[in-house]
Amino acid sequence: MDKKNLALSIFYPVYNDWGTIASMVVESIITAEKISDDYEIILVDDGSRDKTKDILAFLQNTFPQVKVITHTQNHGYGGALKSGFEHANKDFIFYTDGDAQYDVRELVKLAAAMNDHVDVVNGWKIKRHDPFYRVWIGKLYQYVSKVLFQLPIRDVDCDFRLLRKSVFDNVRLVSKSGTICVEMIHKLSRKGARFVEVPVTHYFRASGKSEFFNLKRLLRVARDYTKLWFRLVIFRKED
Repeated sequence: MDKKNLALSIFYPVYNDWGTIASMVVESIITAEKISDDYEIILVDDGSRDKTKDILAFLQNTFPQVKVITHTQNHGYGGALKSGFEHANKDFIFYTDGDAQYDVRELVKLAAAMNDHVDVVNGWKIKRHDPFYRVWIGKLYQYVSKVLFQLPIRDVDCDFRLLRKSVFDNVRLVSKSGTICVEMIHKLSRKGARFVEVPVTHYFRASGKSEFFNLKRLLRVARDYTKLWFRLVIFRKED
């Protein structure tokens, strides 16, 4: 896609990612300069602690392209993504997580795959670098989601996406947890969005600890996932 035509919002959901978010912002600026003459960077602080807040404030005060959206309380991954989408002002939106398990420089590959016949460029992990139990749970989650929700992509769990902002004109997201990705891809597909996939690199977590893999959270996600299936697939509600 022509650089002049890619007005770009880059956003990151941030929750205590103090060890990685500064370098990700710097890499985002360097990368965005290669593919866009018109871009912004949005950091959604989802109730982080003071150390992360201090770094986010520094980034906002240092780089004019950076804007911080603050949640005084943790809204969950779904809530953070919804804030990012709502505050994005450009025609195209790229997002990934703030923990640096993806290389933001590979946004160049997604931009190259975006054209007038594509609405969503979705990454897929060439190899997942996580503890073995997360790898297997992730594979199971991908397979079950693809079958139950009839998803058009292989890796719904890959949060490395470039989307047209206009795809959300007729789509409302309601999930508060990580199930928002299944909800989003299912609803966009149902509305006729056009997808392509690009292989991307996945890395071991460099800083912090995943909040996902504890029993309480897993049970909550399982509950949300089941309710989402009934709502979208069985009852075909659009919310």
